[in-house]
Amino acid sequence: MAETEPVIVTLAMDFSDEIVAELREISPRLQVERHFPGVSPDVIARTEILYTTGYYPEPEQAPKLRWIQMNSAGVNHALHHPIMRAEDIVVTTTSGIHASNMAQYCLMTMLMFNYQMRFAFTLQSRAEWPDEPHSLFEPVDMDLQTVGIVGYGSIGRELARLCSMIGMTVLASKRDISSTEEMSAYVMPGFGDPNGDIPDRIYPAATVASMAKDSDYLVVTVPLTEATEHLIDDEVLSAMKESAVLINVSRGAVVDEKALITALSSGQIAGAALDVFEEEPLPNTSPLWNLDNVVITPHLSGFTRDYHDKAARVFKENLRRYLDNRPLLNQMDRAKGY
Repeated sequence: MAETEPVIVTLAMDFSDEIVAELREISPRLQVERHFPGVSPDVIARTEILYTTGYYPEPEQAPKLRWIQMNSAGVNHALHHPIMRAEDIVVTTTSGIHASNMAQYCLMTMLMFNYQMRFAFTLQSRAEWPDEPHSLFEPVDMDLQTVGIVGYGSIGRELARLCSMIGMTVLASKRDISSTEEMSAYVMPGFGDPNGDIPDRIYPAATVASMAKDSDYLVVTVPLTEATEHLIDDEVLSAMKESAVLINVSRGAVVDEKALITALSSGQIAGAALDVFEEEPLPNTSPLWNLDNVVITPHLSGFTRDYHDKAARVFKENLRRYLDNRPLLNQMDRAKGY
């Protein structure tokens, strides 16, 4: 890429006028155009950088395309598109921007179960004050409890930071335990655990069941790949304490939903907080709706009102790196599938 050539940047995204202007200010070489919701063939034919929320051209339609910036942390929903398999195109994600709100969601649900808030809401709906509330509500001090984090990426690392601040024991599992540092990833300043210093123990991914035995809360944050599909299966659920709670904010298919329903119905585990499901929207026929030990939310943990601003920060940094011929942050590894 010659340093004087214009770079055509197509935003298949409803960024605000303010954000578009900020992107243009990065360099006079950038020709930033917003085309949302549709991108015409003549536009994509001259596009070098594509920011997309769900539009993926065929490879022959985009001969000049060299970089796709996704608007999400996960890529599993887009891997079937041929353009995603083009080796000469770099794919990056917004991984890292969701860390704070998703970690807070996980901590919130942990506290909800510890303080039996579902039961409290039921009593409130009936305008009922129990005769002996202390015999019904017996929370355990959080600093006496253990969280097991399945997947030690940006979300898991921020959750570890929050949990360690309130004195919890932190366990974590990750695919590659040879390095605990967070390499080539976007990290929000002041958040997370970039060097991997917080966990008391780190487990290989194949030994999640061993970690589950010692966890009061098992929190799932891994990406969905062939290797992680139904990672949380009957073996892992059977290893969990009867008093333990499963929290899933990754992808629904990482958890064997049928096995989970059985574990919840039988009292094998105490409860679950689920933001993602194998089928979304969750069908109204799902037994999960009728279980009183489940918290269900409609895939909302990764979203906040300032999502666009956070996503733009990653994109701005990567645009600067692209123009300087430096490695981009959050690059998808095709071999790993994320």
